[in-house]
Amino acid sequence: MKFYISFGILAFILGVSIFSVDNETTSFHTDAERAHFKTMAMMPPPPPVDSNLIFPKSTACEGCHGFDENEFAYITAAGDEVNVFDDWQSSMMANSAKDPFWRAKVSHETLLHPAEKDEIETKCTSCHAPQGHYTAILRGEPHYTMQDLLLDTIGLDGVGCGGCHMMSAEGLGDLNSGLINYDTTRTIFGPFAGPFAGPMEEFLGYTPVYAPHVQDAGMCASCHSLLTETHDLEGNNLGTKFVEQATYQEWQNSFYEEEQTCQDCHIPQLEEEIVISSGYSFLEGRSPFGRHDLVGANTLMLDLMRVNKDALGIEASTQDYIQTIEKTFDMLQQQSLDLTLDYRGDTADSLFFALELKNKAGHKFPSGYPSRRATVEFVVLDAAGDTLFQSGVHEPDFEVKGRDADYEEHYDIINSEEQVQIYEFVIGDVNGDPTTVLERGAINLKDNRIAPLGFTTSHAVYDTVRISGRAEIDPNFNITDGAEGSGTDSLFYHIPLNGYSGAVSVSAKVWYQSLPPAWMKEMFDESTPEIETFRTMFDAADRSPVLVQSQQTEIPFVGVSTTEEPAFARNMRVYPNPMSSVFNLDLPEDVQVKSLVLYDVRGEIMRCFSENERIFEIGVKGVYFLKIETTGGEFVVRRVVVE
Repeated sequence: MKFYISFGILAFILGVSIFSVDNETTSFHTDAERAHFKTMAMMPPPPPVDSNLIFPKSTACEGCHGFDENEFAYITAAGDEVNVFDDWQSSMMANSAKDPFWRAKVSHETLLHPAEKDEIETKCTSCHAPQGHYTAILRGEPHYTMQDLLLDTIGLDGVGCGGCHMMSAEGLGDLNSGLINYDTTRTIFGPFAGPFAGPMEEFLGYTPVYAPHVQDAGMCASCHSLLTETHDLEGNNLGTKFVEQATYQEWQNSFYEEEQTCQDCHIPQLEEEIVISSGYSFLEGRSPFGRHDLVGANTLMLDLMRVNKDALGIEASTQDYIQTIEKTFDMLQQQSLDLTLDYRGDTADSLFFALELKNKAGHKFPSGYPSRRATVEFVVLDAAGDTLFQSGVHEPDFEVKGRDADYEEHYDIINSEEQVQIYEFVIGDVNGDPTTVLERGAINLKDNRIAPLGFTTSHAVYDTVRISGRAEIDPNFNITDGAEGSGTDSLFYHIPLNGYSGAVSVSAKVWYQSLPPAWMKEMFDESTPEIETFRTMFDAADRSPVLVQSQQTEIPFVGVSTTEEPAFARNMRVYPNPMSSVFNLDLPEDVQVKSLVLYDVRGEIMRCFSENERIFEIGVKGVYFLKIETTGGEFVVRRVVVE
C-alpha cells in the first residue's frame, strides 16, 4: 500500500534555470583517494537500510553509483569520469542543510518572529532537509526544527538521492513552498526502463522502478517556488502570502516550456551509453545519461563551503568542489547572457551607445533567491586613458558606486554617473519600504530581472512573475519592434563629452552577485550564533562580483564641433546618410583634396579613395568615418552609416 504526504494543490508552480553546461570535465582523484576506494571495494557489502527508515542516506548509494575502482562504470568514451555521487556531493543540493548562509538567515527570521519560530524552521527544512523533515512529518511530528536537523544524519544529507528519486508523480508541478508528495513504499524512481534491481533490493532494501516523471520539470517545483507569510514590523502575521520566488512560472512563461526541462540543463544529458552501476562488468550502458552536476550560478557560496568544509561537516573532496565551481562559472558566463554594444554616433557634446542584454536562460536572469542581482558597468576613456564617464563601477566593499540608499530604479537611458542599471528583485514591507526580511515581504517594489525568451504579460501566470517598477513602462524591456517576448533589454547611454574631442575607448561589463552588500546589511545588523559563524566565513571569503559578459570598442573620432571645422565644411555634403550601400560627396570647387580615408569604429583603415572620387560604395553594414583632408592641411570627419 502506498502512503502519500500531500498538503493540497496550490496555484503556484516552480521551474528551474534553462542552461547547458560543459559535459567534458573529468573528475579527479588523488592516489590516496584511489587507494581508499580499492580498500572499500574489498570490504563486504553494506547491510540493507534499516526498514524503519523511509529514506536512505546517500552514502548507501555510493557503492554502486560512486567511483568505480575498475574504471568501467561512469566512464565516457573519451575517458571522462561522470559518476553521480561525486558530482552530487559537491553541489549546493547535497549541502543545502549545511549551508551556513541559510542557517544564518533562518536564525535572522526567527529572531524577528520568535512566536513563529517552529513554523518558520519547519517550512525552511522542508526544502533544505526534505528527507529529515518528511520523516518527522510522516511519523506524526508537528514540526521539524533546526535543532532536530542538527541531530539527524538523514536531514543533514540535504537534498539527497531519496529527496528526488522517491518523489511521487502525484501532483507533480502543482505544489510549492516545500510541499512534496513522497512514495513511502521503499521505491526508487529512475529514468530507465528495465532497471537492474537485484543489488539495490538485496543490499539496500529498495526497489528501482522506471518512472518517466523523474525527467519532468515539475520535480523541481516544490522547492524552488516559495510563498512566505506576510508580517508587519511588529511581527504580527497578517494572514496573507508573498511570492518570494517563482522560477517555475518564469519558465512556464517562456519559449522553453515546450523545448527544454530543468533537467535538460541542470542534469545535462550525455547521448552516449554510460554504465550506471559500479562492480558489474556485464552491464550495458544506458542512454541518455544525466550528469548530476546540479549547478546554477552561486560560485561565492560554493567556494565559501569549500574553504570551510571541515567546519561545516562537508565530506566532498576539495577537488570535486573545484570541479563543481568550474562548471558553475561555465554556466554563468557561457550559458546565461549575451551582450551587444552598438555605437550610435555623437554630436559636439554627447556620445551615444546602445547596449543590448539578451537572456539565454529559461527563466529570468537573475532568478531564484531574491538576493541575486546583475549590474552593468559602463566606462568611457579618452585617448590618454583618463576617465570621461563611468557608471556601475564597484567600491572596495563590492557595493555599486552611485547606488541609491534604498534601491536603484530601472533605467532606459543613462546620462549621468549617478545612474546605474541593476537587474534585481526588490521586496517591500507593509509600509512600502525595501526589506530583505522574507517574513515581511508584502509588495514588489522592483523586478527588472531580464525576462526569458517568449515571456509575455498576457500569460496565465504573469500575475505571479510580473515585471515591476519602471521596467514595466520601458518600451525596450522585453520588447523588440513593438512585440513582447524578446528576452532582451536595450539600454541607451548618452555620454556627455564636456568639450572633449578625439578618440575614446568604451567598455561595457555585466557583473553577477549572489550576496551583495545591500542584501546582507539587514541580517548583519543582528547577531545570533549562526549569523556570527557565517559573518566570519563571509568576511574571509572572496566576495568579488563575477564577470558574466563584456564588450569593448574603440571610436577614433568623437566630438568634432561644426564651429571648429574649416570653412569649406559648411558647404559640403555627404549623402544619403544613412545609406544602403552607395553615398555621394559634394565639395566646393576650390577645395583641393589630398586624401579620402574610410575608417571603421575601431579606427582601422578600411579603404583609401582617390582624391577625385565623389561616389563611394560600401558593401558591409556598419558605422564608418570618412576623413577628408585638403592639400592645405585642413580636415573634416563625417560619420556615415550603412544599413
